[in-house]
Amino acid sequence: MLSKKAKYGINALVYLAQQPVNEPIHINTIATNENISRKFLESILLVLRNAGMVNSKKGKDGGYYLSLPPEEINMADVMRTFDGPIALLPCVTHKYYQKCNECKDEAHCGIRDIFSDIRRETVRMLKDASLAEIVKRANTLIETVPAEEQ
Repeated sequence: MLSKKAKYGINALVYLAQQPVNEPIHINTIATNENISRKFLESILLVLRNAGMVNSKKGKDGGYYLSLPPEEINMADVMRTFDGPIALLPCVTHKYYQKCNECKDEAHCGIRDIFSDIRRETVRMLKDASLAEIVKRANTLIETVPAEEQ
């Protein structure tokens, strides 16, 4: 399950992806539109800035903006930034590998083999899920919902 910080981070990134390119958006605007407390959003945007996904501009016309095109920011990177490993077992992660205490023989462990497949497919799907794809799907969903339901 995504942490609240990761979920709000994705919401903030999607909001920024929907804005004009390189146009700084004030943190209060993002917080209000995404219903995130300003203080919590500050910590989220700092993490995203340190990860190289957003940039900030100081001053009266300052704010936050994407530092990469929306096509280059994928959900695997965002999730790892906030929540660490994507795998359900520590023995199948690549960046955060840890041996399972109860495992007698990793090379012949059916549990590890299945969860390795699950991890591989999950990571593939998350890498394919870019901010651009999320924005595109949201726009498609808006277009397909009858006006009276909006």
